[in-house]
Amino acid sequence: MTLPAAELTVATHPGDHDTIDVTYGELGRWVVEHALAVTGPVREVYLSGPRDTSAPAAWRTEIGWPVFRVTPA
Repeated sequence: MTLPAAELTVATHPGDHDTIDVTYGELGRWVVEHALAVTGPVREVYLSGPRDTSAPAAWRTEIGWPVFRVTPA
């Protein structure tokens, strides 16, 4: 699938998805403090997951939140 281009703020969540909500919360807090959230879906890219390894500690999920920057990086 090809997704349309978007400016994203990205965080990588390590490990299983039991605590992925914490990463979402931290990313959302950063967006509120440093950028404007824009309409569009949050994107998840599974860099490594259950299809790649049976070791949840090795899983990596990249979370991309669509934004418009309002402050310098």
